[in-house]
This record gives sequence, C-alpha cells and structure tokens, in this order.
Amino acid sequence: MAAPAVAAGPSSSENMTETVNGPTEDSAEAQKRPQFGTRFLTDPRQVFQHNAWDNVEWSAEQEQAAQKKVQENSQPLPAEKQEEFDNRANEYWNDFYTIHENRFFKDRHWLFTEFPELAPQQKPPQEAEENLINGEDVPSTHNDAVFPGASASYRILEVGCGVGNTVFPILKTNNDPGLFVYCCDFSSTAVDLVKSNPEYDPSCCHAFVHDMSDASAEYPIPDHSLDVIVLIFVLSALHPQKMQNSINRLARLLKPGGVLLLRDYGRYDMAQLRFKKGRCLSDNFYVRGDGTRVYFFTQDELHDLFSSAGLEKVQNLVDRRLQVNRGKQLTMYRVWVQCKYRKHRKKTN
Repeated sequence: MAAPAVAAGPSSSENMTETVNGPTEDSAEAQKRPQFGTRFLTDPRQVFQHNAWDNVEWSAEQEQAAQKKVQENSQPLPAEKQEEFDNRANEYWNDFYTIHENRFFKDRHWLFTEFPELAPQQKPPQEAEENLINGEDVPSTHNDAVFPGASASYRILEVGCGVGNTVFPILKTNNDPGLFVYCCDFSSTAVDLVKSNPEYDPSCCHAFVHDMSDASAEYPIPDHSLDVIVLIFVLSALHPQKMQNSINRLARLLKPGGVLLLRDYGRYDMAQLRFKKGRCLSDNFYVRGDGTRVYFFTQDELHDLFSSAGLEKVQNLVDRRLQVNRGKQLTMYRVWVQCKYRKHRKKTN
C-alpha cells in the first residue's frame, strides 16, 4: 500500500488548523466531537463522509514508507547552525507571536473531553489541603507559603500557554471558586498577550514568563502544590537533551496524586513527513521555516521521560487520525500522542 497521502501546503482539513502549537479545532465542531477513538472507517468508499476518522491503522507498507521518507531527510544541519537555533529560540518565538498575536489560534474546547481533570472537581476539605502542602510529609519550598493562588484548593499550571487558548477555556468552563490557574510561556510577547486579554483576571490566574528547558529556573509556586500540569504541543519544542530535566522539575511541583497531562506530535505525523532536506537537527527533531523547532515522539520515549521522573502511567495512547477535506478530496494522516501520568500518593501506615 502507498505511503500516507499528505496534502501539499498548509493543513486543509475542514475542521482542523495546523499551528506550531498543534492542531486547533473550530469551536462548534470541537464542542460536539466525542472523545477520540469512536468513529471508525470500515468502508474506504465512505472516507469523505466525515471530516475525521479515529484509530486509523497503518499497514506495514505505510509504516515502512514513512520510515523511508524520514530517513531521506535525516541529514542533520551543521553543529554551528543548530547552536544558532538553540541560542535564538526565544527570539524566534517572540517574532512568531509579534507577527500573529492572537489571530493564529483557536480555543481548545476539546480539552474537557480528553482531560476531564480540567473541569470542576470534587475538592478535599481545605484543612486537608493545607496539611498536604505544608505538612511534615510534604514540606513547602516557600518559607512564607505566600504565593499567587496560595488560598486556592485546586491548582492547574499550563506550561507553554501561548496566547491563552487553553487557559481561557478552562477559566470559562470551570466555575469552581477554589480554582487557580497558572500559565507560563517562553515568549514574553505571548505572556503579554495573555495579560492584555479582557478575560484575564489576576484573582484566579497568574501568567508569567518561564523557560521550562532551564531546570534551575524557579517557578512562582512551591513544590508539591499543583493538582494538574498541562503540556499541549509544548514539550516537542524543547531540545531532546533538555526534556528529562524539564519533566523532573515539573514533577516536583505536583502534589501526591497530582497528574501531568500531555498531548503532542507522534512519530510519522503528517507534519514530520512534510519536512524537506535541510530542516533536520537530529533524529526526529526539526526546525521550521520560522526558526521554531519540533520533535516527534513515540509512546515509549514519553513513558521513559515520565517514569524516570517518578510518575506512574494512567494513560499513554496514540491518536492516529485520518483527517479529510471533503471539498478538495484530500486525506491527511495525523499521529498524536496523549498521556496522563500521576505522581505517587504518599503511603500511610
């Protein structure tokens, strides 16, 4: 069978737009979309009946063709060029957000289908919450215990927030009075756009600039204080050699029982197969035309990163989706990985 058919140029699916921060769905379509894995293509003649099909299996021939395509374009750029992209990463991301501002993105309403942890929760009593954070078993790393959202009973951090397309849907959907949302981005331009959004409310949200690849950089929140950490198409932007330390640092921020949620690019996704020669930095790691970078993961790679940080698997799935543009009769094969990993709860005698 032939290699996965990839449409030329930008993604042309009717309900999905490809961005450097991952695909984003139109709001109406996303709100009615069931959790992935529920629409199957059993008759190839019906491929253009819907905009997307779930769990599309590849044949061995397709897999081999994808591997060959990647190998053909795997010659890495010279070391000095790679160092330039690494040193100027902040500049490239700031340029990106300066050009596009908030016009390039659509809110991620699918989040609450895939990650119900972001919706309103049944919270433990406040007294138990305080003991969990500041008790003898889990000491706080902030001596004065005063930090943004210190009085909150449920805390969510999104790393790589961009212009807020995850944060603002959370704040609009989750009306839990005990909720506090933190969001950070490598780009100061992106964070400024979040803070200038009329929906930004410092009483329940704190946006800040942070380089997650710098494991020595301090977060404005103590260790063991977060219920949820969200990584949506952001870990793939890091240099592979910096990923483990970054995840180790994030794991320390989670409470016992807290969860880390990830959705990111999978190996042989359409976006990887589109890269031409001269864009490869190292195995499965590429630079886009605007200077931003992207890595394409396997399930095992992500499992190793999270388990090495002391997190236990709740979910590690590959979302192989066939997206369709019915107007242009185009098919596009997407591969994403979705993970949930939990911090071990403290055992009590």
